[in-house]
Amino acid sequence: MDLLACLVLFVLHVAAVTCTPGPLVDIVVDRYDIPKVCSREVQTEDFVRYHFNGTFHEDGKKFDSSHDRGKAFISQVGLGRLITGMDRGLQGMCVNERRRITVPPHLAYGSVGTGGVIPPDAVLVFDVLLLDIWSAEDKVQIRTLSKPASCNRTSVVSDYIRYHYNGTLLSGEAFDSSYSRNSTYDTYLGQGYLIKGMDEGLLGMCVGEKRIIIVPPFLAYGENGSGTRIPPQATLVFEVLLVDLFNPKDDLMVQVKEVPEGCTRRTKTGDYIRYHYNGTFQDGSPFDSSYQRNSTYNTYIGMGYVIRGIDKALQGLCIGEKRRVIVPPHMAYGEEGVGDLIPGSAVLVFDIHVIDFHNPNDPVHIKVTHKPKGCSMKSETDDLIQYRYNCSLMDGTLLYSSDKLDSPSFTTLGTNGVISGLEKGLSGMCEGERREVVVPPHWGHGENGAGGVPGSAVLFFELELVELQKGVPEGYMFVWLGDSPNPLFPAMDLNGDNEVPLEEFSEFLMLQIKEGKGRLRPGTDADAVIKDMFNNQDRNEDGKIVVDELKLKTDEQSERMKRDEL
Repeated sequence: MDLLACLVLFVLHVAAVTCTPGPLVDIVVDRYDIPKVCSREVQTEDFVRYHFNGTFHEDGKKFDSSHDRGKAFISQVGLGRLITGMDRGLQGMCVNERRRITVPPHLAYGSVGTGGVIPPDAVLVFDVLLLDIWSAEDKVQIRTLSKPASCNRTSVVSDYIRYHYNGTLLSGEAFDSSYSRNSTYDTYLGQGYLIKGMDEGLLGMCVGEKRIIIVPPFLAYGENGSGTRIPPQATLVFEVLLVDLFNPKDDLMVQVKEVPEGCTRRTKTGDYIRYHYNGTFQDGSPFDSSYQRNSTYNTYIGMGYVIRGIDKALQGLCIGEKRRVIVPPHMAYGEEGVGDLIPGSAVLVFDIHVIDFHNPNDPVHIKVTHKPKGCSMKSETDDLIQYRYNCSLMDGTLLYSSDKLDSPSFTTLGTNGVISGLEKGLSGMCEGERREVVVPPHWGHGENGAGGVPGSAVLFFELELVELQKGVPEGYMFVWLGDSPNPLFPAMDLNGDNEVPLEEFSEFLMLQIKEGKGRLRPGTDADAVIKDMFNNQDRNEDGKIVVDELKLKTDEQSERMKRDEL
């Protein structure tokens, strides 16, 4: 036979084999939809959960379908619980993979068939979608997605935790989410309130940590499943974010961030404090801030006006100190929380900055920073003084300064021209003396504050006495600094003509002042004061004072003093 004839016979043989195939020797697997990621493949002794449509190879007629029953098929692979063809055909499958498995009769129901449904010698075709894989040896799988840079504490058995989660089946089908309810899941850990796999998977977490927790069915809801969303024997996948954790035995945690130098006094029960704060939850999300309101939080310490944890945390603080305070819920707002602002069982974190504090019994505190030598004259009631000052809050915020005024600062002590604390600070000073004066609010502007001074603010003054003019008692315009001349009229009558006009009266008084024998009220117009004094003595208003007018005035004063004594 020539070569051409042999070639023709070979082609005809191939065509005959192709057109009329013989019986299948083994299964045929068509992997027509393979997921991009396959973390695990089916192996012998694995349990599987899958959907399938079963049809006859000969005519495509359906003989069974898990889809039609609305319930996935569950079995163990490789131990003879399935027909041999399926035991082999499921090997190496991934979750979410779709396969078409063609099974010859000798690997299915053979020459007998089964139950009147499968005829003898039937070739079966199964379109399979794998939903789940697990093994009796499986453990909870944990994969950390992210973790905060610092983690001072991790979750342990008996902690109370608050966490968000997305829950899916192994196939990716969602069954629940705390985010959709806009509420964390809150529970005790390791006390049996959760499925066993979650009790285990949530251990050792930091606040702010994200994890994937994969729970095999026997550590989840097992054979019964849960409701309509979690089928029997389902592996569960939880993406978890730990929001909060505490232990019922927890006490307040205080982290001192900054303490100013020279702290001579610390807060105690009964003090009134002004402080700024930022309030956050443990995951860093804010819930309140005094800075946003541009107003300090003001309260008494240790008297129950704030949550118990803060009442305790405010003890022993210095002015200017900064602290971070972590308050467990049983020392804050407990299981109820506060409306939409603070969830139940929330741990609160406060970053506190103390602006000032005082006690209602505090006096004015005076510190002399410079005192000139030879201080012979000190400021007192009725004196007119000129002074320089800076007025600040205790955190250093400058409120007022005499250096920024157009004219010098004057006041007469004892006339309520300044707040009482400043009056006290200015008393007893020499010219050139400098002081630092701390004025508590009850010596200052009180609870309401005034013109740029916050309510209940402690004020810090830097003072310098520039000039001191000794004063006269209230109601007087002139005082003698010793005994007055006796008799008075001859001393006033400088030219001896028995009458004293205004010019002579003024000359007499100015001479007494010059010689240090008398003093006019400081800060007044001397000529106007002297004229008023002259008019008061000139009873008949004839422009001169005579001895009888002076006597009459003196007698009236004496008579009035006698009546006052009676």
